[in-house]
Amino acid sequence: MVIVVTGGSRGIGRGLVREFLARGHQVVTCGSATAPEDGLGVVADVTDRAQVRELWDTAVAEYGRVDVWINNAGVTQRRVPLWELTEQETRAVVDVNLNGVINGCAVALAGMAGQGHGHVWNMEGLGSDGRAVPGLSVYGSTKRALTYLTKALAKEVPDGVSVGLLSPGMVVTDLLVRDLNPKSRKVFDILADRVETVTPWLAEQALARIGNGAHVRWLTNRKVMARFATAPFTRRKVLP
Repeated sequence: MVIVVTGGSRGIGRGLVREFLARGHQVVTCGSATAPEDGLGVVADVTDRAQVRELWDTAVAEYGRVDVWINNAGVTQRRVPLWELTEQETRAVVDVNLNGVINGCAVALAGMAGQGHGHVWNMEGLGSDGRAVPGLSVYGSTKRALTYLTKALAKEVPDGVSVGLLSPGMVVTDLLVRDLNPKSRKVFDILADRVETVTPWLAEQALARIGNGAHVRWLTNRKVMARFATAPFTRRKVLP
């Protein structure tokens, strides 16, 4: 398969890229600093639709098509109330997490409609399920909107083209641990996982469960309950 991953230079994105490459797929990615071993790297700002279109064009020029497109690029905010964030900070989160995904969907779905096939995955995050967390109002709002966007697109896509949601759960990345409240450390150690733990499974599911409206979840409610139930007897430590 030919797979495009936005935000593939670090965290979950980079983990997915390496898993896809290890399985023999062709991967094109954009990010701040893509390493040579991470597939074909393209400099592209997801908030600029013209640059996202160039990412698509590069993949098609190199490999002839795009089978799977993953909108993974995302940024977070400082964990403070909304009124303490600058306009620039809030705009950056909304532009990347929401407008960036809209741009990716618009470009990829148009291209896939033209080629007659393809699947787009959008990456969920905290707030996608409607849960509200103090200090993450802007970030959570963008992820909640992304979930609605994907469900709406599932009703719009043409035959042969599909969209779905990837939910990686709590993963130890720079984005997640930024300004982590020490009071949340206990819950974090119970529920969070490392990139190298989650991405092999997520990559397999992203290729196996392609279908319109598909929803892939790593951290299911059953898994959450099981981890809390066994927490007194199991020592999990995901951060040093």
